[in-house]
Amino acid sequence: RGSIYNPYYQNVLKGDYPVIGDDKFFVLTAISDTIFETRKVPTPSGISTRQAFRESFFADPEQNFINENIILSLELFQGATAFRPRDWELRFTPVFNVNHLNLHENNGIDIDVREGDNRTDTHFGIQELFFEKHVGDLTHFYDFFAFRGGIQAFTSDFRGFLFLENQPGGRIVGSWHNNLWNYNLAYFRFIEKDTNSGLNEVFNDRKQDVIIANLFRQDFIWKGYTLQVSYHFNYDHGDGHFDDNRFLRRPAPIGDRGAKQVRAHYLGINGEGHIGRLNISHAYYFAFGEESHNPIAQQEVDIRAHMVAVEPSIDFDWLRLKASFFYASGDKDPEDDLAEGFDTIVDNPNFGGAGASYWQRQGIPFGDTAVFLKGRNSLLPNLRAAKNEGQANFVNPGLLLAGAGIDIRLTQKLRTELNANYIMFDRPQSIELLLFQGQVNRPIGVDYNLGIQYRPQLTDNVIITA
Repeated sequence: RGSIYNPYYQNVLKGDYPVIGDDKFFVLTAISDTIFETRKVPTPSGISTRQAFRESFFADPEQNFINENIILSLELFQGATAFRPRDWELRFTPVFNVNHLNLHENNGIDIDVREGDNRTDTHFGIQELFFEKHVGDLTHFYDFFAFRGGIQAFTSDFRGFLFLENQPGGRIVGSWHNNLWNYNLAYFRFIEKDTNSGLNEVFNDRKQDVIIANLFRQDFIWKGYTLQVSYHFNYDHGDGHFDDNRFLRRPAPIGDRGAKQVRAHYLGINGEGHIGRLNISHAYYFAFGEESHNPIAQQEVDIRAHMVAVEPSIDFDWLRLKASFFYASGDKDPEDDLAEGFDTIVDNPNFGGAGASYWQRQGIPFGDTAVFLKGRNSLLPNLRAAKNEGQANFVNPGLLLAGAGIDIRLTQKLRTELNANYIMFDRPQSIELLLFQGQVNRPIGVDYNLGIQYRPQLTDNVIITA
């Protein structure tokens, strides 16, 4: 039976052998996830600048960030899963975090500038705590439906464009017709996130409800291509909230700072797979609904916004050539009662370089305000007060991105990804209004990015990404 300390042998901690009876198994996963990031981000000097007599609007942009997550995942389940889904599963995933941020300015650590330019913080969060029950089989192919209740991870589309979260809720999942049809029906009641770690605060209600329904059809027209249709509903009740660093996040401290509720509906169609040699990934969302009081428009607004993303690619042995196009509509008149700037629920897209892209990875402050031009790990310049603790804002400039890239598998251990993305605002009128500045240019620039992933053991036990 091998050693309990050696994961390459049969091991009771991997679920290879039952722990109770002959059909109840236990799986333990332990992960150390360490990030070191040095970056330059436009940082306003603010009122209490670190250096006396500084005249320039922007201060020293250099920042250093270290984030360490210790993740344990414990699964107890019943069922011989080689032939059929699990009968039931109980999963618990606690995470301990320690993070350190070093700035060269006094205005980003805390609302109180006396806190200085360094911060070390810790947090314990529960990212998963759910029970899943296999309700029944529908066909002799083990098509099934199951229910999962509790804190759970869920991504509502292939690339994480609209919803990617760990939140408490209930979810019905199932398949039909020899697994060609798959479906989800989910409800989530959000809890707050810790400001500096991004982990859950389990006993702190966010007062936000989300409903998601999606349907997948595998081998749609072409074998290897999956089509998805979906509906999302986001109801943010809009209570007041200060983050852990005492910055106001709800309502957004911009415009007239009016409190608001968001009721946004999304209709979407997505696809992922290949058509012959051509790999294709695409997404389209139409958002509609209302914000009870948008602080930029200073009135109730009706939401009418769009998002489109397309990424075709083709493989040549160990090379993949790809092109990327992303469009999120912007608001052409930020003072009328129509909100045309697209915003998501909580996004974290795998697109155009993802974590290797400066534009996508960094949270960029918006001038000398307490909101962000765009949030971290997002494509959208949505002018939110914060990605996790702020509210969706559909009066924003939108975005156009066009890019090309190449994925190279240099060896079985080493792969690289290179991308060049040209990015520009769709309609910068909301920026002009908020900064009292005319003729803001649409082009933002070109984002060149290079990602490298190295797996020294040829497995996922150790992964180094740069």
